[in-house]
Amino acid sequence: MKINLLISLLFNLVYVARGNSKPNILFIFADDYGFNDVGYHGSEIKTPVLDKLANEGVILEKYYVQPICTPTRSTMLTGRYQIHTGLQHGVLRPAQPNSLPLDETTIADKLSESGYKTHMVGKWHNGYYKKECMPTYRGFDSYFGYLNGAEDYYTHVLSGGFPDLLPFSLWSGYDLRRNETVSTKEKGEYSTFLFAKEAQNVITNHDSSSPLFLYLAFQAVHAPLQVPQQYIQQYEGVIKDKNRRTYAGMVSAMDEAIGNVTKTLQEKGLWNNTVLIFSTDNGGQVYDGGNNWPLRGWKGSLWEGGVRGVGFVNSPLLTKPRRVSHEMIHVSDWFPTLVKLAGGDLNGTKPLDGFNVWETINTDEPSPRTELLHNIDPVKTPWYCKRASHGYQWCPQAALRVGDWKLLTGCPGDSRWIPPPNSSLNLNEENYLNNDNKKLFLFNIAQDPEERHELSSQYPEKVKELLLRLEEYNSTAVPVRYPNPDLAANPALHHGVWSPWVISEHADITAYGSTITFAQTRLLISQIPQKKSSTTVYLPSSVTEKDQGYSKSISATRQPPSLS
Repeated sequence: MKINLLISLLFNLVYVARGNSKPNILFIFADDYGFNDVGYHGSEIKTPVLDKLANEGVILEKYYVQPICTPTRSTMLTGRYQIHTGLQHGVLRPAQPNSLPLDETTIADKLSESGYKTHMVGKWHNGYYKKECMPTYRGFDSYFGYLNGAEDYYTHVLSGGFPDLLPFSLWSGYDLRRNETVSTKEKGEYSTFLFAKEAQNVITNHDSSSPLFLYLAFQAVHAPLQVPQQYIQQYEGVIKDKNRRTYAGMVSAMDEAIGNVTKTLQEKGLWNNTVLIFSTDNGGQVYDGGNNWPLRGWKGSLWEGGVRGVGFVNSPLLTKPRRVSHEMIHVSDWFPTLVKLAGGDLNGTKPLDGFNVWETINTDEPSPRTELLHNIDPVKTPWYCKRASHGYQWCPQAALRVGDWKLLTGCPGDSRWIPPPNSSLNLNEENYLNNDNKKLFLFNIAQDPEERHELSSQYPEKVKELLLRLEEYNSTAVPVRYPNPDLAANPALHHGVWSPWVISEHADITAYGSTITFAQTRLLISQIPQKKSSTTVYLPSSVTEKDQGYSKSISATRQPPSLS
């Protein structure tokens, strides 16, 4: 205890000696960046900048994010699980009157209270149906970037609000803004370098008398697969698969861009008092060149390949750098960690799901986090639940980690293990697991991080324990916010630009589509499988739909992940 106190005092003295008691914070999100796509994980993709930053800092090897974009980003901004913000189903679509709830306090709000200048560059994807949803109303002093989930890297145009759902799939609009104003002069500039250049400008123009919080959310390496040709050439003859080769070029371009940003921090004289956090937002998308080998699953799934993320922290302020941490850390932890690091307090926030993990990162203390909720989505019903002959009608997608154990229910997503396209490994029967009609899975992740050995029938008491814990979480969940798309969002009605379209500052989101509500889940403990039994457990729940049109919007969610 005395040693920890001494370390903390020395850490504070270092701040004082540097003339600023509050560190600058640079938080970088990479989009759809796979576990097997960074050099220090043995990837064939070259990432010298990321490797150097990670190896000189603290690599987070037990770091978790959410399985898709909006949930991860909203969780980072609020420190709260998506079941507590209503964003537990899917991502925000361009035409939906939906957003991160306006009564949520963001990390930018809290850092502003602590005297920080707060700036955001890049992908927002937390809603913009009315202006109050946009970054400059959510705690950021400035914003430059795009509001939706994806777009062309050069034209900055997004086509299709809801793929395969007419007329929304035909819509097309421009999406790039400076603060609240559309910015068109950047047409033709590749977004990875455009956003890095903007981040460099923010750093260069920053008044060093105030601490800086810069949130840099790259478009890279999300689809579409686009990058200047010179970044692909280095992989010619090395990576045969075209998508993987282009994706690798995109990663290399992002790696270079991050190097440009950190160099500017050094030139400005800010680096020695800066904490840099790098994180993916979810697992890699294998259909677009990403890879998560040897983990199971990918983006959009609750398997480890969808939620175990690439992440690290680098800072000259670290007490114990140059190491790998195997302590459990979740994306929700950044909110309390960074607010406390900045000398702020957590007053005025809703109950947080995140923990302050700074001492875990800084001095290798055990993580205060011993469990995490991956998600509970009462809307996602596995297709085999609908056709099963044994009578049950509902088993929501959910996953929970407690200690070494992980429980998954419903359909956790595509369950394959996908080697990189260059691999000599064969995609044989061993890489698939027949999950037909199965709706409950138990794994010991500490012993089996690849999720190859399902243990629910061997440990029925552990299943019961985790189901009860899952029920406790579900009892705190708020209704799902997933309204129908709105015809008024058509960019053609807004000069060809994706823009806020609801005028009233007091508009109620429920007025623009269906909001799903669900009753508290009741778990059928009596049906927990016993040893050598084939009986399985499900989580029955009820869902009510406020209008018949909802079924159409549900069908529209089962799409390729081009907008997530």
